[in-house]
Amino acid sequence: MTSFQPMKKSILFTIILCLVLAPASALARKKKKKYEKKEVTVEQKIVAEQTPTPITITNPAEQLYGEWNILSIRKKPISTRDRAYIYLDFAAHKVYGSNGCNTMNGTFKQNGNDISFKDFITTEGTCHNATSERTIMKTFSEVQHYSLSILYQVEYLNLLNSRGQVLMTLRRQNLDLLNGVWVVKEVHGTNILESNVRLVVDPTMKSIHGNTGCNIINGIITIDPEKEFAIQFEDLHSSGNDCENIENETSVLIALEQTEACKRINDNEVGLLDGKGHIVLVLSRIDLKRQQ
Repeated sequence: MTSFQPMKKSILFTIILCLVLAPASALARKKKKKYEKKEVTVEQKIVAEQTPTPITITNPAEQLYGEWNILSIRKKPISTRDRAYIYLDFAAHKVYGSNGCNTMNGTFKQNGNDISFKDFITTEGTCHNATSERTIMKTFSEVQHYSLSILYQVEYLNLLNSRGQVLMTLRRQNLDLLNGVWVVKEVHGTNILESNVRLVVDPTMKSIHGNTGCNIINGIITIDPEKEFAIQFEDLHSSGNDCENIENETSVLIALEQTEACKRINDNEVGLLDGKGHIVLVLSRIDLKRQQ
Protein backbone atom coordinates (compact mmCIF):
# COMPACT_ATOMS: atom_id res chain seq x y z
CA MET A 1 0.00 0.00 0.00
CA THR A 2 2.83 2.29 0.90
CA SER A 3 4.75 1.59 -2.37
CA PHE A 4 1.64 2.22 -4.48
CA GLN A 5 1.23 5.84 -3.39
CA PRO A 6 4.54 7.11 -4.88
CA MET A 7 3.81 5.30 -8.12
CA LYS A 8 0.34 6.84 -8.28
CA LYS A 9 1.80 10.29 -7.68
CA SER A 10 4.40 9.70 -10.40
CA ILE A 11 1.79 8.68 -12.96
CA LEU A 12 -0.41 11.65 -12.07
CA PHE A 13 2.56 14.07 -12.39
CA THR A 14 3.45 12.64 -15.83
CA ILE A 15 -0.12 13.05 -17.09
CA ILE A 16 -0.29 16.65 -15.85
CA LEU A 17 3.11 17.42 -17.41
CA CYS A 18 1.98 16.05 -20.80
CA LEU A 19 -1.23 18.09 -20.67
CA VAL A 20 0.72 21.24 -19.87
CA LEU A 21 3.41 20.78 -22.54
CA ALA A 22 1.20 19.49 -25.36
CA PRO A 23 -0.69 22.76 -25.98
CA ALA A 24 2.57 24.71 -25.78
CA SER A 25 4.16 22.51 -28.45
CA ALA A 26 1.11 22.76 -30.67
CA LEU A 27 1.07 26.54 -30.25
CA ALA A 28 4.75 26.73 -31.13
CA ARG A 29 4.15 24.69 -34.29
CA LYS A 30 1.16 26.84 -35.16
CA LYS A 31 3.14 30.06 -34.73
CA LYS A 32 6.03 28.73 -36.79
CA LYS A 33 3.74 27.69 -39.62
CA LYS A 34 2.02 31.09 -39.62
CA TYR A 35 5.40 32.92 -39.75
CA GLU A 36 6.66 30.80 -42.67
CA LYS A 37 3.46 31.38 -44.62
CA LYS A 38 3.70 35.14 -44.10
CA GLU A 39 7.35 35.18 -45.21
CA VAL A 40 6.58 33.34 -48.46
CA THR A 41 3.72 35.74 -49.20
CA VAL A 42 6.02 38.76 -48.84
CA GLU A 43 8.67 37.21 -51.10
CA GLN A 44 6.10 36.36 -53.73
CA LYS A 45 4.77 39.92 -53.64
CA ILE A 46 8.28 41.35 -54.12
CA VAL A 47 8.97 39.01 -57.05
CA ALA A 48 5.63 39.89 -58.63
CA GLU A 49 6.37 43.61 -58.36
CA GLN A 50 9.79 43.20 -59.98
CA THR A 51 8.77 40.88 -62.79
CA PRO A 52 9.35 42.52 -66.21
CA THR A 53 6.34 43.02 -68.48
CA PRO A 54 6.39 40.87 -71.66
CA ILE A 55 6.83 42.71 -74.96
CA THR A 56 4.88 41.56 -78.02
CA ILE A 57 7.16 40.76 -80.95
CA THR A 58 5.99 42.74 -83.99
CA ASN A 59 9.22 43.67 -85.77
CA PRO A 60 12.19 41.53 -84.65
CA ALA A 61 14.70 43.40 -86.83
CA GLU A 62 13.89 46.61 -84.94
CA GLN A 63 13.23 45.13 -81.51
CA LEU A 64 16.29 42.87 -81.32
CA TYR A 65 18.87 44.93 -83.19
CA GLY A 66 21.83 46.43 -81.38
CA GLU A 67 23.85 45.71 -78.29
CA TRP A 68 22.85 43.56 -75.31
CA ASN A 69 24.82 43.02 -72.08
CA ILE A 70 24.88 39.43 -70.80
CA LEU A 71 23.59 39.46 -67.21
CA SER A 72 23.05 35.85 -66.18
CA ILE A 73 23.38 32.20 -67.21
CA ARG A 74 20.57 29.92 -66.00
CA LYS A 75 19.44 32.70 -63.66
CA LYS A 76 22.86 33.01 -61.99
CA PRO A 77 24.69 36.36 -62.42
CA ILE A 78 27.86 36.09 -64.49
CA SER A 79 31.26 37.31 -63.34
CA THR A 80 33.78 38.08 -66.08
CA ARG A 81 36.95 40.13 -66.39
CA ASP A 82 35.57 42.29 -69.20
CA ARG A 83 32.03 43.24 -70.19
CA ALA A 84 30.20 40.31 -71.79
CA TYR A 85 27.81 41.38 -74.54
CA ILE A 86 26.51 40.67 -78.03
CA TYR A 87 25.57 42.93 -80.94
CA LEU A 88 22.87 41.63 -83.30
CA ASP A 89 23.29 42.87 -86.88
CA PHE A 90 20.11 42.01 -88.78
CA ALA A 91 21.39 43.40 -92.09
CA ALA A 92 24.06 40.68 -92.28
CA HIS A 93 22.53 38.25 -89.72
CA LYS A 94 25.83 38.42 -87.84
CA VAL A 95 26.44 38.47 -84.10
CA TYR A 96 29.46 40.24 -82.61
CA GLY A 97 30.59 40.81 -79.06
CA SER A 98 32.64 39.49 -76.17
CA ASN A 99 32.30 36.50 -73.86
CA GLY A 100 33.91 38.46 -71.06
CA CYS A 101 37.41 37.44 -72.08
CA ASN A 102 37.67 37.16 -75.86
CA THR A 103 35.96 38.94 -78.71
CA MET A 104 33.64 36.70 -80.72
CA ASN A 105 31.57 36.72 -83.87
CA GLY A 106 29.23 34.32 -85.56
CA THR A 107 25.89 34.07 -87.32
CA PHE A 108 22.28 33.76 -86.20
CA LYS A 109 18.95 32.71 -87.66
CA GLN A 110 15.67 34.22 -86.51
CA ASN A 111 12.10 33.31 -87.42
CA GLY A 112 9.22 34.53 -85.30
CA ASN A 113 10.14 33.71 -81.70
CA ASP A 114 12.81 31.23 -82.77
CA ILE A 115 16.49 32.13 -82.81
CA SER A 116 19.70 30.12 -83.00
CA PHE A 117 23.43 30.90 -83.08
CA LYS A 118 26.24 29.10 -84.87
CA ASP A 119 29.68 29.43 -86.50
CA PHE A 120 31.18 31.29 -83.55
CA ILE A 121 34.88 32.10 -83.67
CA THR A 122 36.77 33.84 -80.88
CA THR A 123 40.18 35.28 -80.16
CA GLU A 124 42.48 33.15 -78.00
CA GLY A 125 43.28 35.23 -74.94
CA THR A 126 43.63 33.49 -71.57
CA CYS A 127 41.42 34.70 -68.72
CA HIS A 128 40.50 33.48 -65.26
CA ASN A 129 36.84 34.30 -64.86
CA ALA A 130 34.36 33.14 -62.25
CA THR A 131 32.03 32.48 -65.19
CA SER A 132 33.90 30.46 -67.79
CA GLU A 133 33.82 31.74 -71.35
CA ARG A 134 33.34 28.09 -72.32
CA THR A 135 30.08 28.10 -70.33
CA ILE A 136 28.87 31.19 -72.18
CA MET A 137 29.72 29.76 -75.59
CA LYS A 138 28.09 26.40 -74.77
CA THR A 139 24.93 28.18 -73.64
CA PHE A 140 24.64 30.00 -76.98
CA SER A 141 24.73 26.63 -78.75
CA GLU A 142 21.63 25.48 -76.81
CA VAL A 143 19.47 28.53 -77.61
CA GLN A 144 16.37 27.94 -79.75
CA HIS A 145 13.82 30.59 -78.70
CA TYR A 146 13.69 34.09 -77.25
CA SER A 147 11.37 36.50 -75.48
CA LEU A 148 11.46 40.22 -74.73
CA SER A 149 10.33 42.10 -71.63
CA ILE A 150 10.62 45.55 -70.06
CA LEU A 151 11.02 46.80 -66.49
CA TYR A 152 11.45 50.48 -65.50
CA GLN A 153 11.97 51.44 -69.18
CA VAL A 154 14.85 48.92 -69.51
CA GLU A 155 14.47 46.08 -72.04
CA TYR A 156 15.54 42.49 -71.37
CA LEU A 157 16.17 39.65 -73.81
CA ASN A 158 15.70 36.08 -72.59
CA LEU A 159 17.30 33.30 -74.62
CA LEU A 160 15.50 29.98 -74.12
CA ASN A 161 16.14 26.31 -74.82
CA SER A 162 13.79 23.94 -76.66
CA ARG A 163 11.70 23.44 -73.49
CA GLY A 164 11.20 27.15 -72.97
CA GLN A 165 13.61 27.35 -70.02
CA VAL A 166 15.63 30.56 -69.62
CA LEU A 167 19.27 29.91 -70.46
CA MET A 168 20.57 33.47 -70.65
CA THR A 169 19.24 36.92 -69.74
CA LEU A 170 20.58 40.03 -71.44
CA ARG A 171 19.85 43.73 -70.95
CA ARG A 172 19.74 46.20 -73.80
CA GLN A 173 22.73 48.48 -73.85
CA ASN A 174 20.97 51.64 -72.76
CA LEU A 175 23.36 54.22 -74.18
CA ASP A 176 21.78 54.38 -77.63
CA LEU A 177 20.41 57.78 -76.63
CA LEU A 178 23.99 59.13 -76.79
CA ASN A 179 24.79 57.77 -80.23
CA GLY A 180 25.15 60.56 -82.78
CA VAL A 181 26.50 64.05 -83.45
CA TRP A 182 26.08 66.76 -80.82
CA VAL A 183 26.80 70.42 -80.20
CA VAL A 184 27.73 71.36 -76.63
CA LYS A 185 25.02 73.67 -75.34
CA GLU A 186 26.11 74.16 -71.72
CA VAL A 187 29.17 73.53 -69.54
CA HIS A 188 28.46 73.62 -65.79
CA GLY A 189 25.36 75.72 -66.48
CA THR A 190 27.08 78.24 -68.78
CA ASN A 191 25.72 78.51 -72.32
CA ILE A 192 28.51 78.07 -74.91
CA LEU A 193 26.30 77.26 -77.91
CA GLU A 194 27.89 80.04 -79.97
CA SER A 195 31.29 78.35 -79.62
CA ASN A 196 29.96 75.51 -81.82
CA VAL A 197 31.86 72.76 -79.97
CA ARG A 198 30.82 69.51 -81.64
CA LEU A 199 31.12 65.92 -80.43
CA VAL A 200 30.56 62.58 -82.16
CA VAL A 201 29.70 59.88 -79.60
CA ASP A 202 29.69 56.20 -80.63
CA PRO A 203 28.91 53.88 -77.66
CA THR A 204 29.09 50.82 -79.94
CA MET A 205 32.65 51.52 -81.05
CA LYS A 206 33.48 52.96 -77.59
CA SER A 207 34.83 56.18 -79.08
CA ILE A 208 34.34 59.94 -78.87
CA HIS A 209 35.61 62.51 -81.36
CA GLY A 210 35.13 66.23 -81.47
CA ASN A 211 35.94 69.62 -82.93
CA THR A 212 36.17 72.57 -80.58
CA GLY A 213 36.63 75.12 -83.37
CA CYS A 214 40.29 75.13 -82.50
CA ASN A 215 41.38 71.56 -81.85
CA ILE A 216 40.36 68.02 -82.70
CA ILE A 217 39.72 65.86 -79.63
CA ASN A 218 39.61 62.07 -79.39
CA GLY A 219 39.01 59.62 -76.59
CA ILE A 220 37.58 56.26 -75.58
CA ILE A 221 34.35 55.33 -73.82
CA THR A 222 34.14 53.00 -70.83
CA ILE A 223 30.80 51.44 -69.85
CA ASP A 224 29.89 49.82 -66.53
CA PRO A 225 27.26 47.17 -67.34
CA GLU A 226 26.28 46.91 -63.67
CA LYS A 227 24.95 50.48 -63.61
CA GLU A 228 22.14 51.99 -65.63
CA PHE A 229 23.21 54.77 -68.03
CA ALA A 230 26.78 54.70 -66.70
CA ILE A 231 29.46 56.06 -69.05
CA GLN A 232 32.95 57.50 -68.72
CA PHE A 233 35.21 59.28 -71.21
CA GLU A 234 38.87 58.43 -70.86
CA ASP A 235 42.23 58.92 -72.58
CA LEU A 236 41.08 62.26 -73.99
CA HIS A 237 43.55 64.00 -76.30
CA SER A 238 43.53 67.39 -78.00
CA SER A 239 45.54 68.39 -81.08
CA GLY A 240 47.10 71.09 -78.89
CA ASN A 241 46.67 74.34 -80.80
CA ASP A 242 46.55 77.54 -78.74
CA CYS A 243 43.39 79.45 -79.63
CA GLU A 244 41.45 82.52 -78.54
CA ASN A 245 38.61 80.61 -76.84
CA ILE A 246 40.75 77.83 -75.36
CA GLU A 247 38.93 78.24 -72.01
CA ASN A 248 35.73 76.71 -73.44
CA GLU A 249 37.66 73.75 -74.83
CA THR A 250 39.40 73.19 -71.50
CA SER A 251 36.06 73.36 -69.66
CA VAL A 252 34.53 70.79 -72.03
CA LEU A 253 37.46 68.38 -71.61
CA ILE A 254 37.33 68.67 -67.81
CA ALA A 255 33.56 68.10 -67.84
CA LEU A 256 33.97 65.01 -70.03
CA GLU A 257 36.55 63.62 -67.58
CA GLN A 258 34.10 64.22 -64.72
CA THR A 259 31.24 62.40 -66.47
CA GLU A 260 29.99 59.15 -64.92
CA ALA A 261 26.44 58.88 -66.28
CA CYS A 262 23.96 60.39 -68.71
CA LYS A 263 20.25 61.10 -68.86
CA ARG A 264 17.74 62.21 -71.47
CA ILE A 265 16.53 65.79 -71.00
CA ASN A 266 14.16 65.80 -73.99
CA ASP A 267 14.01 64.35 -77.51
CA ASN A 268 16.90 66.55 -78.67
CA GLU A 269 19.04 67.00 -75.56
CA VAL A 270 20.96 64.81 -73.12
CA GLY A 271 22.79 65.69 -69.94
CA LEU A 272 26.14 64.28 -68.84
CA LEU A 273 26.34 63.86 -65.06
CA ASP A 274 29.21 63.72 -62.59
CA GLY A 275 29.49 61.26 -59.70
CA LYS A 276 27.13 63.36 -57.53
CA GLY A 277 24.42 63.49 -60.19
CA HIS A 278 25.06 67.10 -61.21
CA ILE A 279 24.80 67.98 -64.92
CA VAL A 280 28.23 69.03 -66.17
CA LEU A 281 27.41 69.13 -69.90
CA VAL A 282 24.23 69.59 -71.89
CA LEU A 283 24.42 68.24 -75.45
CA SER A 284 22.00 69.19 -78.22
CA ARG A 285 21.56 66.75 -81.09
CA ILE A 286 22.53 67.84 -84.60
CA ASP A 287 20.15 66.56 -87.29
CA LEU A 288 22.53 65.97 -90.19
CA LYS A 289 19.69 65.20 -92.63
CA ARG A 290 18.03 68.51 -91.84
CA GLN A 291 21.32 70.38 -92.36
CA GLN A 292 21.73 68.83 -95.81
